[in-house]
Amino acid sequence: HMDVVPVDPVALAQWHHDPFSGDIAGGFVWGRGTLDDKISVLAELEAVETLLGEGFAPRRTVYLAFGHDEEVGGTGADSIVQVLKGRNIHPAFVLDEGGAIADGMFPGVTRPLALVGVAEKGYVSIELTVEAAGGHSSMPPRETAVGVLAAAITQLERNPFPAHLDGPASRLFGAVAPLMPFGARMAFANQWLFAPLLRRQLEATPSTDAMLRTTTAPTMIEGSPKDNVLPKRARAVVNFRILPGDSVQGVLARVNAVIGDPRVAARILTGGVGNPSPVSGTDTEGWRAIAQAAVDVAPQAVVVPYLVMGATDSRHYAVITPNAYRFLPVQIGKDDIARIHGVDERVSIENYGRSVRFMRRLLKLSAAPAGAAGK
Repeated sequence: HMDVVPVDPVALAQWHHDPFSGDIAGGFVWGRGTLDDKISVLAELEAVETLLGEGFAPRRTVYLAFGHDEEVGGTGADSIVQVLKGRNIHPAFVLDEGGAIADGMFPGVTRPLALVGVAEKGYVSIELTVEAAGGHSSMPPRETAVGVLAAAITQLERNPFPAHLDGPASRLFGAVAPLMPFGARMAFANQWLFAPLLRRQLEATPSTDAMLRTTTAPTMIEGSPKDNVLPKRARAVVNFRILPGDSVQGVLARVNAVIGDPRVAARILTGGVGNPSPVSGTDTEGWRAIAQAAVDVAPQAVVVPYLVMGATDSRHYAVITPNAYRFLPVQIGKDDIARIHGVDERVSIENYGRSVRFMRRLLKLSAAPAGAAGK
């Protein structure tokens, strides 16, 4: 997608390079969107331009589809899909942002992992509201609107969605198991036996816990505009990232059941709402081409299936193809993750060059004339 998130004016002074300068310094390209997701757009365009300059003629049609508003819901991607659907075009596969090359993701795994997203979580925010009489804080009732709302939020946090060691998470752990030390390798290779133990261990860390369940995150809360006034209305927003197998309506039903208080009204907020994507296969032409291209440009990496925690434009393409993948061979560390949507977003020139080479290789593997897909 071509769009980027804005820069917080308060944080502007913390940037070492102007966020919209595109400065090249210290081996990096600096600026908002360098990681999310201008690098994909430009890597694709540069790959296509250089291949055309070399006389490359694809044996099949290649569509370059760049959404303009992914960060606020993805209406552009949906419009693109509707045009393709209307023309009865069904791509062999789709490639979008999402996965990357990660180091140190699992203890004891020394090789980098090329995380190719085969699915992504759904998204919904639910507004909780409580109405009350209001009044002066010197004479409060036993339960205030804020108190009732706080109890509802506490119930949601204390009763998370159940963890599931199956689906994309199980496939990821199964693929990584051969790279683990003996104890972990035995456990992950025999999930049918060690599932309860594995769940407890994975639930202890937010990043791996999120792979196993629909997550619950209270993000906004409002009450009285003044410290000595009881609010007539208290409001909170809780964001849920929905695991494949759950649904938007299922989340709403569970929220009401867990809270169990008719004084708390729950409704789905519009904007960015979506069910989880279908899970794409790993025995397809698209997967094989992506995996081969990834290994060709990052020989040390091991390609594994991955569940993308956030939302991408690729979810819209499920209506025209069952094969949607999310990957770019950018080496991501903890420092880089903090920069996405944050201060000093940047991408190394090395990562950008690798991304261009990956796109070139992918196009040759999937669209070159017969016998002409050499490196």
